[in-house]
Amino acid sequence: MKKLFLILLFPGFLFAQQVLDKIVAVVDNEIILQSELDFRVNMEAVQKNIKQPDDNLRRAILNAIIEEKLLYAQAELDSIKVTDDQVKQQLDYQINYFTQQYGSRERIEQIYGMPIEKLKRSLQDDIRKNLMAQLLQQKKFGQLESSRKEVEDFFEMFKDSLGVVPQKFQISHIFLNPKTGERVKKKARNFAQTLLDSIKKGGDFAELAKKQSDDPGSAAQGGDLGFVKRGVFFSEFEAAAFALAPNQISGIIESPVGFHIIQLLERRGDAIHARHILIKIKADDEADLAAIEFLTEIRDSIVRKLNTFSYYAKKYSDDKENAKFGGELGTFESSQLDKPLLDIIFKLKEGEISFPKRLEIDRNVYGYHIIKLDRRIPEHRADIETDYADIKRLADMFKKQKQYAAWIKELKEKIFWEVRL
Repeated sequence: MKKLFLILLFPGFLFAQQVLDKIVAVVDNEIILQSELDFRVNMEAVQKNIKQPDDNLRRAILNAIIEEKLLYAQAELDSIKVTDDQVKQQLDYQINYFTQQYGSRERIEQIYGMPIEKLKRSLQDDIRKNLMAQLLQQKKFGQLESSRKEVEDFFEMFKDSLGVVPQKFQISHIFLNPKTGERVKKKARNFAQTLLDSIKKGGDFAELAKKQSDDPGSAAQGGDLGFVKRGVFFSEFEAAAFALAPNQISGIIESPVGFHIIQLLERRGDAIHARHILIKIKADDEADLAAIEFLTEIRDSIVRKLNTFSYYAKKYSDDKENAKFGGELGTFESSQLDKPLLDIIFKLKEGEISFPKRLEIDRNVYGYHIIKLDRRIPEHRADIETDYADIKRLADMFKKQKQYAAWIKELKEKIFWEVRL
């Protein structure tokens, strides 16, 4: 979910633990504690390398927290709903972010003094409130854009302060994920089938799940997923699970994360209690080599003008978000690109295509891609025609900030809030 305005997630449970704590502000039914304010101030000071936070910084951060509480209060008034799945996704994102910040999940547990699962439960309420506030902002400002006239007026007002625009690169790519190959998919499906055959012959479902399932969240519990309502699982998984009778076992079900064997344990109204075994599709050296060779063939075909880069991107790229646009990734400054990608682009002339390179998406997802340098834009003074898209983004942000400030002022007039410093 894109955030129109940054709402920082800091666990309120850390502050609630301190019994003798001072209330520094009240917003509707929410309180802001001295310890919460101190924590936020200290975090801001560390991020900005400020040795001694002053009163101006404290007031600014207190005002920001008050605004967050106002947004949540209005979200409740507007009956903004957040699903459990959205909270879970944000929780996973938050834990991954903490892992990157602190180095390991074990270090997180040390810092917060509790297991990861307990930490997630403690964060749930704060995350739900923040998601509600984000959805409210999206509803209010998500479609807000500047007209051509507003962009031009913005440029005239700020052109002297926009300064020099750094060198930019307009690039496209064709990306292949080795896991999409039929051989590796068939290998995973065949393994899932052997497990299903074993279960049908009397094998213990829970024991097989513990030993073989690739779902770390449920494998230790024998694949048990607990009671869940519709809307949580992948649609393919859900359709199969809800169609089962109690104790019935499904066939092999394919979803975006792999192949499942599902057993329905119990049904209560519109909720089901199920367990599953997940077999993920895992690439290997042979699949990697096949992806590299195929990308090389595509590159050779483009160089020989058998067809265009856009044609092959639309037909073969596994990056579906931009494949429909011919593989266009957009225009980037050097600072927006990681070093391996920048090293490749610097060596290309306009219209040239790189040889296949490995691309790490995250710790669990990777692939190979070829990159085309569509255009190299030299460093220059900001220009309304050359840089219209970037200037429009700034104008949109400026417009949203003005309307956001006016809206917050309205909320402060209609929702109770009080500073008690």
